Amino acid sequence: MNKNNNQWSTKLGFILSSAGAAIGLGAIWKLPYVTGQSGGGAFFLLFVCFTILIGLPMLISEFIIGRGTNREAVSAYKALAPKSLWTWIGKLGVIGCFLLLSFYSVVGGWISVYTGKALLGNVIQSGHDPAELFGMVTGNPWITIVGLLFFTLFNVLVISLGVQNGIEKANKVMMPLLFIFFIILVVRSLTLDGAMEGVKFFLSPDFSKITGESILYALGQSFFALAVGFSCMVTYSSYLKKDESLPYSAGSVVIMNIFVSLLAGLAIFPAVFAFDFKPEAGPPLLFMILPAVFGKLPFGELFFAIFLLLFLFATLTSSFSLYEIIVAALVEKWPNARRKIAWSIGVIVFLASIPAALSSSSLSDMTIFGKSIFDATDYLVSNILLPLGNLLIAIFIIHKVDKNLVKNEFLQGSNLSGLYYKIWRLLMLIVVPIVIAVVLIYTASQFNS
Repeated sequence: MNKNNNQWSTKLGFILSSAGAAIGLGAIWKLPYVTGQSGGGAFFLLFVCFTILIGLPMLISEFIIGRGTNREAVSAYKALAPKSLWTWIGKLGVIGCFLLLSFYSVVGGWISVYTGKALLGNVIQSGHDPAELFGMVTGNPWITIVGLLFFTLFNVLVISLGVQNGIEKANKVMMPLLFIFFIILVVRSLTLDGAMEGVKFFLSPDFSKITGESILYALGQSFFALAVGFSCMVTYSSYLKKDESLPYSAGSVVIMNIFVSLLAGLAIFPAVFAFDFKPEAGPPLLFMILPAVFGKLPFGELFFAIFLLLFLFATLTSSFSLYEIIVAALVEKWPNARRKIAWSIGVIVFLASIPAALSSSSLSDMTIFGKSIFDATDYLVSNILLPLGNLLIAIFIIHKVDKNLVKNEFLQGSNLSGLYYKIWRLLMLIVVPIVIAVVLIYTASQFNS
């Protein structure tokens, strides 16, 4: 793979692309409904704490591994620990990304369908109740498959163009627009009658509602929202130049992610209470709330369509990183075959996503441990594989990677003192692995019971 052609052209391009990888379904779609199911403000506070104390150090770790080796995820671990079982961390990342795409693409398909319907004026003005409309979309196997196909094709087209011409250019334009429209949505949501009850639910912690499962979900959400654990950021940072500060870049990504998560909550929960929806409504929550909010705005259908376009792009920028780790691993072996590889992976992901796409229609009666195919895959990825991947990376970077390489990569390109490096190393040595191990043990105990 030609690194000169596959590098971020600017620091901003890397940060926006990394933020784009993180800011997608995790922050905008998943956080609101998981927060609603897990007690509101206390859960969000846990999520923020985990993101800063666990997610940020893990993000820096993946950046160090990627830029330190200048290789994509699978090859990076081979370079640092050749002929050892540690190389399976990169392979686990590829498998995890594939599984994640198998349900992530389904939601991307839902958003694609909603975007098309909104552009035609068939959402807010359809005459259907938002919950009823969502059931009509997800309950029709042909609609969900068409949406899935569109979402997959768009991913393949961008990934096949490479880093600068595909991923970076797209992020530079659409990520700033997403922030602007989100702020507009928050302002409108906060001015609805009864909105303050939603703000209170979202920002006032009630720790009596926190359970072991809530803590598990908060940690899983922090990993899901930052796209760490599957080495996506190892691949992204392998395209980064040596004069950029990894801690500053990681900090920028985390700040933007928390900010968007806050905006998502302030956009959704005031409207949830204003329109008398249930905050624990689950994955459909976003698709029921947004039409109701935009319906109260002048030219609401138009603004809703524009927002959905931007939301669709945020979803795509996240899926780009998932595709890239798989594609880059194969491009390392066949440098001149990126387009063929991208299309081949796209076909495989599309076929693998069909069961989850049909879990609300044709395969609704099929369950795995009491969960639908969609929910079971989500649980496996978010609450088992992501924490496991992060635990392995945490152990690997502290105990297997050369300390000088790690320290040099951490401090390079910045004026940070060695104190920051010591704090990061202490977190990775003690705090991060202990917290993740406790959560995994809890998960195992729940599974066995």
